[in-house]
Amino acid sequence: MELKYVVRGGETSDLHKIVVLYRTVASRSGGIAREADEVTEAYVRSFIEKSLESGIILAIEDPENPEILIAEVHTYKPGIKVFAHIFSDLTIVVRPDYQGKGIGKLLLGTLLQETISKHSEVMRVELLVRESNKRAIEFYKKLGFNIEGRLENRICDKTGKLEADIPMGWTFPACRQQV
Repeated sequence: MELKYVVRGGETSDLHKIVVLYRTVASRSGGIAREADEVTEAYVRSFIEKSLESGIILAIEDPENPEILIAEVHTYKPGIKVFAHIFSDLTIVVRPDYQGKGIGKLLLGTLLQETISKHSEVMRVELLVRESNKRAIEFYKKLGFNIEGRLENRICDKTGKLEADIPMGWTFPACRQQV
């Protein structure tokens, strides 16, 4: 039987579930920029609050155990007037054992559709991805994100190896010019 994954809005009450999810993903090399011990309740609470206040936060529960989140995505406005048309700091995480099953595509696709339908003032979504994460770069490209440069030597991994962060942006297809 094929499992059905349902995207729902993230909530403040998801705090502990999101901490567990992020620590699981962070424990794998290249998963997210933070290491597992850097995933604190304060960090997660901060992005939940910002996303609920001025952005979007979405989650997918394990269909067999709703106490476990298998994926989450969030983004929010930077809080500066000249950037009021932007969702930034987009982060998406999918539990390693659920990757490659279309869950990330479902989640990020839903976020982009919500951006179009519920946030008419937002014309752009931004994220950063490390250059060695070729799989993620291709994933974002397939969803319409474009590479917009390189931030050389921005990441220093545990071994001291430096690599670039790749800024990527998605612009609403029929960009709403406010002239």
